[in-house]
Order: sequence, then C-alpha cells, then structure tokens
Amino acid sequence: MPRQIGYIVGNEACERFSFYGMRNILVPFLISSVLLGYLPAGDDREAMAKEIFHTFVIGVYFFPLLGGWLADRFFGKYHTILWFSLIYCAGHACLALFESNATGFYTGLFLIALGSGGIKPLVVSFCGDQFDQTNKDKAKLVFDAFYWIINFGSFFASLLAPWLLHRYGPAVAFGVPGVLMFIATFVFWLGRRHYQNVPPSRRDPHAFSEVIRTALSAHAPGAGRPGLVVALVGIVSAVVMLALWALSATVALPWWPTDFGFVITACLALGVIIALGGWGASMQLERARGLHPDLAVDGVRAVLRILIVFALVTPFWSLFDQKASTWIIQGRQMVIPDWLPFQDAAQMQALNPLLVMLLIPFNNLVLYPALRRLGFEPTALRRMGWGIAISGTSWIVAGGLQLWLDGGQEVSLAWQSLPYLLLTFGEVLVSATALEFAYSQAPQAMKGVIMAFWYLTSTFGSLWVLLTNAGVRNEAVTVYIASTGMSENAFLMFFFAAFAFVAALAFGLYARRYPMQDNYRVA
Repeated sequence: MPRQIGYIVGNEACERFSFYGMRNILVPFLISSVLLGYLPAGDDREAMAKEIFHTFVIGVYFFPLLGGWLADRFFGKYHTILWFSLIYCAGHACLALFESNATGFYTGLFLIALGSGGIKPLVVSFCGDQFDQTNKDKAKLVFDAFYWIINFGSFFASLLAPWLLHRYGPAVAFGVPGVLMFIATFVFWLGRRHYQNVPPSRRDPHAFSEVIRTALSAHAPGAGRPGLVVALVGIVSAVVMLALWALSATVALPWWPTDFGFVITACLALGVIIALGGWGASMQLERARGLHPDLAVDGVRAVLRILIVFALVTPFWSLFDQKASTWIIQGRQMVIPDWLPFQDAAQMQALNPLLVMLLIPFNNLVLYPALRRLGFEPTALRRMGWGIAISGTSWIVAGGLQLWLDGGQEVSLAWQSLPYLLLTFGEVLVSATALEFAYSQAPQAMKGVIMAFWYLTSTFGSLWVLLTNAGVRNEAVTVYIASTGMSENAFLMFFFAAFAFVAALAFGLYARRYPMQDNYRVA
C-alpha cells in the first residue's frame, strides 16, 4: 500500500467534515436567517432556502470542470488541489464573519463552491495516480476506504454542526468547519514529498478536444457532415436559450418561463451542448483515424460512452441531494422523541454516513460474496442500476410519511430512518461504485476531466430539482396536483420516485451493452 495514501485520506476526512458541516445547516440557517427577512414565515421561506441550497450544489458540482481542466492542462493535480483549497478556506471565513450580510455570505458560498468544486474531481483521481498495474488490486480497497472516510467526516459534521448552530449560533457553527478545512489543507501539504505526480498533458495534439474537433471538421468522400450539423444545432440552441434569458429580464416573453433564472438556463444550455456535441462527434468519430492515433480515437469513443452512463445517473442525485433540503423540511414537521438525542431534524442526516460506514464492509464481506456464490456477479454497472431503483423506493416511503403528516397525524422523526436506510443503500451501490468505475474507464490523459464530468451529474441532479420547483409554480400543474388529493410535497416525492424507476430501467438496458475498459497506468 503506497505510504502517501494516508495524507490523502486524512485530508479527505477533514475536508468532508468542513463541507458537510456547513452544507447540512445551510437550509435550517436560511429558513430562520435575516438574509431571507423579506419573506414571511412558512412555505415561501422554505422554498427559497431550498432554491438557494440547490443553486449552491449546482455550483459545487459545476466547478470540477474548471479544476479538472486546469490540472490536466497546466498545473497538475497537486498544485491545483492546494490552491483551490486556500480559496475554500476563504469561503468558510466569509460564512463565519458575514452571517447577517447577504453580499458577504453569498460570496462565501460562491468561494466554497469554487474551492470545493475545483478540488473535487482531483483528489479521487490523484489518489488513483498513486497506484499502477503492480498494486491496482489494492485500489478498490482504497476507493472503498476513501468513500468510508468521507462518511466518517460527514457523520460527525452532521451531528455537531446543527448542535453548534442551536447552541452557539451561526458564527461558530460555520467557523468550526472552516478550521477543519485549514487542517485538511495542511495535512495535504505535509505529504508533498511522497506523492506520485502524473505531469499535466499540456498541449497534447491528440487530446480529447482535439480529436473531437478533427472528427467534426473532417470531410469524407461522398458524404456530408451530419455530426457537425448536430453539434452546431446544440451550440446555437444554447446561445438562443441564454439570449432569451437575458431578454426576459427586460421584456416580458409569454413563451419563456419566468422562473427560469440564469442558473437553470445556463445548466440547460450546457446540457444541450454536451448532449448534441457528443452525439455529433460520435457520428463522425471514425474520420479522425489516420489523423490521430487509434488509441486516442478509441479513448474518445470510451469517454462518450461513459457520458451516457453518467447522464442516466443524474436522476439519482436529484433524489439524494434533497435529503439535505426536502427531507430536513419534512423532518421539521415531525416530533423528536425523547429517546432520540437530537435537537434538530437536520441531525437525522447523521444516519446517512453512519449507515454508509456499516454498509460498505457489509457489502464487501457478506453481500457480494454471497451473490457470487449464487452465480450472480455484482458488476459495477449492475450495482449502480440497482442503486438507482432502491433510491426510488426510499422516496415512496418518504411520500407515505408526508401523506401521514398531511392527514394531521403526529409523526415521530424516528420514522425517517427507514427512507434514510433505503437511500443510503442505494447511495453505496451508486456513488461508492462510481468512484472506481469512473477512474478505471477514463483514458490516462482525461482522468481529471472525466472525474469532473462525473461530479457534473450532481449539477444536473439539482437542476431537475430546480425545474420541478419552477414547474409547480405553473397554474396548470398546481391545479393537477390539487386534483390528485395530495399536497405538493407528497406529490413531488412520488414524482421523484417514478423518475428514479424510469432512470433505473434505462440504465439497465444501456449497461447490458456497455464495453468495460481497464485504464490503470502501467508501472
């Protein structure tokens, strides 16, 4: 086992405490904060807090694109992680210092999104860089341990941060995670002389973007360029969407949704570019052969296949990330029993990392060996598909609890443990597996960027949440929900469950024909 792994894992434990500590109290803080003082108490404040939270999550999982690109092309993973970590520390300081100042507080959220997002794709792939073909068998153990330590930090943060907020106020509750982020940065710096540093590819003439450009621009005798047309349609569509958003700020456009702000519009534009650009490139990719090595062309083909897998995982994140928004809001309507040592419904989130720490060894030591003895191989893609479906089941249970609450019943917060158990089991099957899957499938020159695309799935997961929140403000949708006899919250919970089931079915169908790769570096 490479000795430097300890520095990386120690850094991750402290960083995850800092991130989940501030994230898990963000919605409760905003609901009662003077930052939303212009809104009356009740559903309006809860909806706005939820929107701010998911906008922040979108930023956290968008900026990995920037961090991955800078690391792969210019600075390498080590220096990029270190510099973005310092930005991260500055963001925590802003939250602690500007609890009553909107400009300062939202600047802090932006800096944390930039810093956390910038390092997010790199720490995992930097950990993978410490292995080669001679010891890659230990990588799975480390990736599982890596995910376990994430949840170790998250567990204590989920318990402590809401208690600090309740007992000492937001300055201390946001300040303690900042101190942990400083410690994380220091621990990472201590291992600087031991790391295996894969140099950045810099201006590689056969990089992913260069192969894509060649494929789209190349002519073939007797054939047009349909792939280029598809890619251009994606770019033009994105520009039109952004232009309509800008125009709607000054002129009322009856055919442009008024609730589509910049974040929703920009994410939709990005999604269209990725989808149609990737589709267009795949249509003409063979034209790049001869102009680029076969290895580079095959690598691009592998990345495009991976992006389809990633797209089908986005509904899972729309369910998972709402445990820190929708489920907290639901929990605030419940009664905390005397035997439960919690002061706030937000502390129920501690169940998630605790269950992860128990389920990862249970799966590896008991469940997976038992399935193999029965003749069923739990491959990475099978685990991920079942994880999406099981997560959908958790939202059926949450919807049932909401119906119970809407009926005027007094419901114990302890009942939320059941959907947490199901969601966490789904998370272990999806997210812990995907860390290894994404690294093993990525060509060497694209490991940082492909990890950034993996984290971008969370951006689109929160996008689906913002889109549904915008949708339920539509009068026709509101009337339809009322006709079902359910409250808006209950209806949306069952909607997201159905969304996950459809995604799991599509994922399973695609996984049956996905060609697995092995891209660990040679010793």
